[in-house]
Amino acid sequence: MNAETAIPPMMSDALVILGAVGIVIPLFARFKITPIIGFILVGVVVGPFGLGRATSEYEWLTWFTITDPERLEPFAELGIVLLLFAIGLELSYKRLWQLRRLVFGLGSLELLVGGSLIAIFLSILGQYWTGALALGLALAMSSTAVVLPISGTRTPVGRAALSMLLFEGIALVPIIFLLGTLAPHAAADGFEGMVDTLWKGAVVIVLMLAAGPFVLPRLFAQAARTKSPEIFLAASLLVVIGASLATSMVGLSMIVGALLAGLMIAETDYSPEVANILEPFRGFALGIFLLTVGMTINVYSIFENIGAIAIAVVCLLTLKALITTTLLYLMGARRSTAVETGILMASPSEDTLIIISAASAALLIQPGTAQFWQIVTAIGLTVTPLLAHIGRIIGRRIEPIPELPAEDMDKPRVIIVGAGRVGQLIARMLEAHDKPYIAIDSNADLIANAKREGIRAAFGDASRADALDKLGIENALALVLTMDEPVLAQRLVAKLRKTYPDLLIVARARDSSHAAELYRAGASHAVPETLESSLQLSEAVLIDIGVAMGPVIASIHEKRDEFREQIELEGALTYKPKLRTSTSER
Repeated sequence: MNAETAIPPMMSDALVILGAVGIVIPLFARFKITPIIGFILVGVVVGPFGLGRATSEYEWLTWFTITDPERLEPFAELGIVLLLFAIGLELSYKRLWQLRRLVFGLGSLELLVGGSLIAIFLSILGQYWTGALALGLALAMSSTAVVLPISGTRTPVGRAALSMLLFEGIALVPIIFLLGTLAPHAAADGFEGMVDTLWKGAVVIVLMLAAGPFVLPRLFAQAARTKSPEIFLAASLLVVIGASLATSMVGLSMIVGALLAGLMIAETDYSPEVANILEPFRGFALGIFLLTVGMTINVYSIFENIGAIAIAVVCLLTLKALITTTLLYLMGARRSTAVETGILMASPSEDTLIIISAASAALLIQPGTAQFWQIVTAIGLTVTPLLAHIGRIIGRRIEPIPELPAEDMDKPRVIIVGAGRVGQLIARMLEAHDKPYIAIDSNADLIANAKREGIRAAFGDASRADALDKLGIENALALVLTMDEPVLAQRLVAKLRKTYPDLLIVARARDSSHAAELYRAGASHAVPETLESSLQLSEAVLIDIGVAMGPVIASIHEKRDEFREQIELEGALTYKPKLRTSTSER
């Protein structure tokens, strides 16, 4: 190509990526093909093993191909970093602490048992034990970038998947160091290097956790005062990239820093805005990562070794699914949850490619062996959405849920977000007064239990607009938020109030401060559960120990008025909110 028509490689790459996002992926969506598969297939076509092979013969193809996937690696890494950052925003220190048994129990068992069994099978097939161990640990990994967008983090399947993936992220660095110590000519300081990295990483993490509560609120407050979305975006990217680089500089994975940054921002008042402003960048960068996965698939090598590759893929997916399903079931998970999670987590990971490359560089496996398992890994990543669909089907057949008669979707009704104890009680009260309703929850077990009790319930994530649209949110009589998720409830109230200004929104609050936050976000009514139960307990004990009922009731009303004034002040309201709907409070 002459100088007049030559174009910079990055410009042609950008053209291909934007074409995939703007044209090809919507076309896949029209045929109900998940974007995950769409991006990977586009990567196969436009990569060096697809149309890229013909660029030397047809120069015009350079406009539609990416011949050097390494140019996209920084953007692909950014996608994974932003994904883990978004997961951190959805978590909290309390919730992460609640997951500790799953992370270090289930997560460690899944990796160690799965890696050991895969290594044993590979040793039986003739692989030397060091190479078998490296491949076993690599193939036991599961994909954070592909699994979590499918499973989410709030369902039983999502929580189990998140726990295992968090442990795998923690274990990645020790595994890389372990491969270095197993190399034929390993340096003597391999173990010392791992210890050095771990203590330095611990120091960095402690410093970040100590500084975060003081630095982050001030940083985002300063950015918010400018009322400039660009500055707020810059502050958000500064935090996530800075935290990722801090952990990377001491040898830990970048995803550790990204997750910590998300956790720290989740504890501030700015987490909803940060999540919203970074969402487009996360999806776009993750799409680039999936493109790079597709570019590693050599279609010609697959055809040459199709029998061996097919057997390897099927055996690997089956073995991993059986291991994860068994471990989950033994740890008390429902059969449907265990099976669905096991099948979803059966595919290898993007980290598998990193470990295989490290094992090859350490001379633990031959280049041909590395290429074979890299192709198996890429195929496994491609079929993950299909595995998720199969897992859901099998899970429902194992524990079928009785179907209730369908209602007219256009008929106005109350939408209850949360099918737990509180949500089911509200549903019963609505039934008693012949008021139509539907409950929605992202916990499949709660939905199953609710339907068995005769509650009208549907599975879905209420934080997604399309889920509520399908339930008729535009014509809803009211929306009741019952879940015990303060940050999510506040975020959902703000989003719904902006979209539906006339919608009646009644929200469950933990206490008076949380109620004030919900009122500020746009709730019509916020009911603090701890407040009312505390007042009722006080009333019962005072009367039973001999205090006259009149003064007790008067003091209860007085205390309730104090809390109403507190909520009015903190919520910046122009009226005293009702804390209960009895006639005495009207």
